[in-house]
This record gives sequence, C-alpha cells and structure tokens, in this order.
Amino acid sequence: MDLKSFGNKNALVKYTVDHSLRLTDAQKALNAATLKLPRHAMLGAPEALQLNANLIRAIGGKKVLDVGVYTGASTLSAALALPPDGEVHAMDIDEENMKVGKPFWEQDGVAHKIHVHIGAASATLQRFIDEGQAGTFDFAFIDADKVNYTQYLEQCLVLVRGGGIIAFDNTLWKCAVLDPSDQKPDTVALRKLNEKLKDDPRIDLSFFNVDDGLSLCFVK
Repeated sequence: MDLKSFGNKNALVKYTVDHSLRLTDAQKALNAATLKLPRHAMLGAPEALQLNANLIRAIGGKKVLDVGVYTGASTLSAALALPPDGEVHAMDIDEENMKVGKPFWEQDGVAHKIHVHIGAASATLQRFIDEGQAGTFDFAFIDADKVNYTQYLEQCLVLVRGGGIIAFDNTLWKCAVLDPSDQKPDTVALRKLNEKLKDDPRIDLSFFNVDDGLSLCFVK
C-alpha cells in the first residue's frame, strides 16, 4: 500500500490534493524531474512537505534541519516557508541527486537560505551540538537511513528548541511495520522508533497515515 499522492488513483486522495496543494512552478518541475528517476519513490509526498512548510510558518521557524535531501524537494519546500534570513541545513551522503534540485532552488530564489552538508548526518548533527547550537533550531525533517532514526531523534531533541517540531517520514513503511514476519533492519528500526515515540515524555505526538506515515513530534 502506498499512501503518497503522486501516482495514487484513489479518488479521495486526488480530491484532497487537488483542493489543497499550492506548489510553485519550480516545485512542480522538480517533482516532475524526480519522478523520472529510477529511485523516484524516495520523493517526499508534496502534501506532507506542504504540511511541514505550514508548520514551519505557524511556529515562526527560522532554522530548519533537513536530514535526507535526495533531489531537494523537502529542502525547497522548507526554504520557501522561511523568512529571507532563514536557514535550511540540508544533509545527505550523496550530492549527485541534489544536483537535480539545485536549479529549482535558484529558480525560486531561495538558494541563499540553503546550507548543504555532505556526509553522515549523525556526524553533522553532532558537530552542531558540539558548536553550541543546542536549542537553536525550530524544525527538523527526518527522511534518511531508517536504522539511524532513533539516533537522529536523540540528536534533534538536543538541537530543536522547546515548542519546535521534529517530523519523521516513512514511519508506516508501506505498512511493513504491521507485519511481524518482516524483520528487515529498516522495518525493525521503524518499529523501534514508533514504540519509543509512543510514550516519550519529552514530546507530544501526532502520527498520520499520510505519505508513507508521518510522525510529528512537538518538543516540550
């Protein structure tokens, strides 16, 4: 089961996105370019990215962590939601896919807000902590290697301020989390995260069956 809107023939899903999505021409073009790639399923659902952007605006966000960039659709969405002096710190292990998105960052006039960090996200997040940036970020979006989700949670809970939000993508994993026979490392890691978030006293939680599962952690 795929809950993402692109390619989804469900009439209700189509109706909701047709009556809600507000994408720039650059965002539409970036989505179209990404959908032509072999690993296009890694593209974040536009309805989820728009929700993230609306949350960033609602909390007056100025500094965002984007863990797992791929072609940069999530990065672009976040950058558009920020004020002119806002910052998106975009982390990925591979800059090649990011080259697809960079022209569209420029097209929408937000490239100056985006700071790219190539390498292991856990190392970049730890560097931010070591540099004294604890509590200075407003929003984090995690859509990267699933086996490190729990580590990213702990690091982001240090970096994101009280009242900020940490969003995790793929927390349903095409419903694999419901199948006890699925013991693949990614599936096991996501089950572990979901169990941890369920009762974590440091956050308030909303868990949505949109996109491929979206978990919003509201930092206390």
